[in-house]
Amino acid sequence: MEVTRQIAALPVRQRDDGVLLVLLVTSRETGRWVIPKGWPWPDREEWMSAAEEAREEAGVLGRTHPTSIGIFTYEKLRPTGAVPVQVTVYRFEVTEELATWPECSERQRCWFTLSEAAAAVMEPELRVLITRMVGLP
Repeated sequence: MEVTRQIAALPVRQRDDGVLLVLLVTSRETGRWVIPKGWPWPDREEWMSAAEEAREEAGVLGRTHPTSIGIFTYEKLRPTGAVPVQVTVYRFEVTEELATWPECSERQRCWFTLSEAAAAVMEPELRVLITRMVGLP
């Protein structure tokens, strides 16, 4: 079976006390906590597409690191059944939160500590990526 590919941003910011926070958004279908992700844009580098997904889904602007921090997989539900999706993740340093954004009426967003974010997401491989953020520049 062919695996479909997506790209994602892992939005982070550091509090004044040095604690690293992760921004999660709710999915439109199930309301579970996820990171902003979508299909690669054909005319852009993947890390740039990840930044666009962060703006559209989470309403944040910032700087994307051009090197992936890892990959996770999940099953996307389609009318024909579940499709495996491999998601390449890019760290996204949030510099600004927008008051309104394209999907603000469809999603909630919330900042979590690393341990809270890891506990909130369902995908085991994404949990590992989040917990590995400790000590990354």
